[in-house]
Amino acid sequence: MIVGAIGEPRPCRSGFLGLVMMMALVAVAQCAAPAVAQPVNFDVLKGTWVRPDGGYTIAIKGIDASGQIEAMYFNPKQLPFAKAFASTEGAIVRVSFELRAGGYDGSTYELTYDPATDRLNGIYYQAVVKQKFDVFFARK
Repeated sequence: MIVGAIGEPRPCRSGFLGLVMMMALVAVAQCAAPAVAQPVNFDVLKGTWVRPDGGYTIAIKGIDASGQIEAMYFNPKQLPFAKAFASTEGAIVRVSFELRAGGYDGSTYELTYDPATDRLNGIYYQAVVKQKFDVFFARK
């Protein structure tokens, strides 16, 4: 409390109200500031990847900012992917490939990049026999 000129106590509201207003403005500014999304760098996926259990190969030439992958599959002949894209879930980088040629109609790879081992790990779904297999690809 502040004592007035005539000796009567007077509450000190201006300091308290100023502090409350300043805290409210800071809180509003923090909430209003949009979160800046860090651009995903898919370059780590570029290169040639080999599945050691059969020599199957995925060659990733490029990936655009939306995650569209330019890639080919080799077994041992070259086959195009019908779909190929990359995405992220937090720090996890995922890749998905679908084959629609050469006896693989609808077969897919759902893989996750492991930076500790520099591998693509995941599931291969062989559509013709309707079976799933645990697989990994190592960088060549």
